[in-house]
Amino acid sequence: MDQKTALLVMDMQLGILANFPVSESIVANVAKAIENARNKNIDIIYVTLSFKNGAVEISPNNKVFAARRANIENIDLEQFSKIHPLLEPQKQDIRVTKRRISAFTGSELEVVLRSKGIQHLVLSGVATSGIVLSTTTEASDKDYKITILSDACADPDEEVHRVLTEKIFLRSAEVKTIEEWGNQ
Repeated sequence: MDQKTALLVMDMQLGILANFPVSESIVANVAKAIENARNKNIDIIYVTLSFKNGAVEISPNNKVFAARRANIENIDLEQFSKIHPLLEPQKQDIRVTKRRISAFTGSELEVVLRSKGIQHLVLSGVATSGIVLSTTTEASDKDYKITILSDACADPDEEVHRVLTEKIFLRSAEVKTIEEWGNQ
């Protein structure tokens, strides 16, 4: 059964990449994945993290975001949310904004996927232990077919990235390199 596919480019935004140790190499690899998707006429969906002014969406109960709330309240959210210039979306690309770690939470992603009949998600982005893991888990629960591009994802902890891509993700997704995916 041939399923409509979308490449998700997740958290490849200036505000997140600024604190990421290997941003140049991951940006180059995600650019290759985007080029591959364009060559195959696959939809590209950019998922970015942002908040309203004052970060009103952040609950003090949220351990991940509450610790960063003061910083988030004092940054230029428009600049923070900008996609890296080497990965700039084109007119036909879709952009969704999320409010939590998973690409689904607080975004219109699921509505977009349903409206376009997309059933296969190809994941790229940072961090492997953050948005990639959360989105994989939720997408699996929602019965999407999932492919994770191991070299188009990265994590500040290389061992965590390795364990996720070589062991954990295999339970619910195919894990491929960009080249393997490109040769399908």
